[in-house]
Amino acid sequence: RFTTAAGGWTLWENAAGDCAWKLHASAQPLEQGAALDAQSTVFPATFANLLKLKNLIQEHDAASTIFPSATAQLGRSTLGIGARFTTLHWPAVEWAMSALGLGVTANQNSIPRELVYDVNAMLENRLDTVPFPFIGTNVPEGHQGQSVEGMSHGCVLSKLKNGFHHRRIAWSFNADHQPIGGKFDVREDALVRGCLLASYITFDLSPELALNQPAKFADIPADIVSKTRARVATAGLTLDAPAFEKLLCTVWTPMQKMKVRDGKYAAARAAAFTTDAGRVYLRELSIDELPGLTTPETTAIMLALCEVLGMPVNFVAPAFGFQKNMPYPDNAALRALIQKQWDVCEKFGVSIGFHSGSGKSADNYRVMGEVTGSRLEIKTSGRYTYEMGVAVAQAKNASDAVLWRDWYKFTLDMAVAGAFSADATEQKMARTFIVTPLAEAKRPTDVFSSPAATRAALEALPVSPEHMFFFEYNFLYVLAAGGRPEKSALGDHSPAGYKQRARFYALSAETQLLYSKGVARYIVFLAETTGLATADRCAAALKLLDRYATYAELLGDISK
Repeated sequence: RFTTAAGGWTLWENAAGDCAWKLHASAQPLEQGAALDAQSTVFPATFANLLKLKNLIQEHDAASTIFPSATAQLGRSTLGIGARFTTLHWPAVEWAMSALGLGVTANQNSIPRELVYDVNAMLENRLDTVPFPFIGTNVPEGHQGQSVEGMSHGCVLSKLKNGFHHRRIAWSFNADHQPIGGKFDVREDALVRGCLLASYITFDLSPELALNQPAKFADIPADIVSKTRARVATAGLTLDAPAFEKLLCTVWTPMQKMKVRDGKYAAARAAAFTTDAGRVYLRELSIDELPGLTTPETTAIMLALCEVLGMPVNFVAPAFGFQKNMPYPDNAALRALIQKQWDVCEKFGVSIGFHSGSGKSADNYRVMGEVTGSRLEIKTSGRYTYEMGVAVAQAKNASDAVLWRDWYKFTLDMAVAGAFSADATEQKMARTFIVTPLAEAKRPTDVFSSPAATRAALEALPVSPEHMFFFEYNFLYVLAAGGRPEKSALGDHSPAGYKQRARFYALSAETQLLYSKGVARYIVFLAETTGLATADRCAAALKLLDRYATYAELLGDISK
């Protein structure tokens, strides 16, 4: 339950998952209302009504945490909890935030890469494709199998269903890797519309940078150049003039397009929402797409440009050379790399975003937290797909066990096929994914004389979600038509793809408890090692987590 000036509200849901808003009054503040009796009215849970309801809630209570927000704390320190696969991890995220008293970026996804940016485009077969070099093909956009509006709607409903809003802990929704320029120019208005409820935008300049069309230095306004140079100087850096001019020419057009996009995000929120709390959003600039490891000078110039152009960012994501799901091998070197970046970021009042943040060591995370004073964001997404594998692999439920068998076989089949691909990149990556678990098991690694030999070697391994080939290919299964490992079946937005996705949403409560415990433990681990929560608070949370014997018990504690 929650209240607005119109009265008290309750979210209703039927067995099919359809929702409605019940207002305990006879007013009609939303569309398509129907009176239940003289004292109550119901309204369909449409997206249009959701937007209106946001205004009603925030006009009544600006500090409400039903909707994602952009509080100062979330703009300084957070964990990015990605939804690369399904949204079944949301209750665990809500539980962890509640148990730790810590708000995080509780919903995060790349759009349009992983989410469908426009359902009509999907239905009309107008979605573009996304290159996946490690499998040697392109996969349709939205391979997570959900629309951005659907996810925006769902993450709010989840907070209400589980009572998380009673905890009044602010959380954010990051529209990650928003593509700037290039082929995305023609549909940026649709991207802006889709991301209306996101309270945090990550700007990704790589589509425009990929065109390799640097501006002429003479075309960059002189006052922009001088102000940028002066702002960098106040941060204590001395710039090499030719390098400074070259970088400015490289990024000038992308930055101008970022400015246009930023203006559109602001205008859309101003038009749709009536309160400052509803309109404000956080910004992150992703610069890890620029060549090589990011230098402090590059970071300083980019942050200065953002300030000069009137769009200061909360987070910046330099390139540290991270690999997904792999610890950084040298903590001393990592500390030095981060310190150089932090010396710049601190002077700009900007936190560091660590992309590809899953699977680092506890020591890696401690270094990140210590150097930045916990002024950071760790972006994680692949981890939660892995945790699903861990949970389903332990399942006693017969249907869940079949899902695990099929899922594991899918990844093994993908690995074997990739190992003999004519595409050099695909073959190299697949063989790495195969050799790694064989070497860890101290098995022979010269197994590529034939596909049959490779398959035999992999099938001789104990079935486990820990194998690298499972981790790398697992997310592709969610929308694979019929669960088939053929490339043509991947990212299938037909009924066949969505029937496949439904298998995960039919998991037993027993397996969902296992999954939620795994997700929650990982979030607690991240919070402790990065310094976002105290060791005592984290220990208490883990002790509570271990007590749950049923999924219902875990859900019941979210609101407490």
